[in-house]
Amino acid sequence: MAKYSKKAGEKVEKAMHEMKEGELKTGTGKKVTSKKQAVAIGLSEAREAGAKVPKKKS
Repeated sequence: MAKYSKKAGEKVEKAMHEMKEGELKTGTGKKVTSKKQAVAIGLSEAREAGAKVPKKKS
């Protein structure tokens, strides 16, 4: 069974593309430079859209 939905994968892919283009911003408006940060943003967007994504680790 897949851990993440297809929709979640698409959101992460989009966030990675934006990061590489230099268009992805953090909540405070700074440019995202880390791949980990881009993945986290993509998963967060997928959660908001209702995709199947495991809960955040605390």
